[in-house]
Amino acid sequence: MLAALKRDGWVEVRRKGSHRQMRKGDKTATWAYHEGEDLGNPALAGVAKKFGYTLDELRDLL
Repeated sequence: MLAALKRDGWVEVRRKGSHRQMRKGDKTATWAYHEGEDLGNPALAGVAKKFGYTLDELRDLL
């Protein structure tokens, strides 16, 4: 999912542990998941909301 967000233009601007501050244009959001972690539907819904996507739009990025 993180790779898909980066392909869509999100750039990592800061990292502290597993928390990454991501930016795209004037939007900023925090990615707070470990690499390789399998995200279930509730987590995907949270990521979609934080990054400004619908759940369907987020799934289409994959």
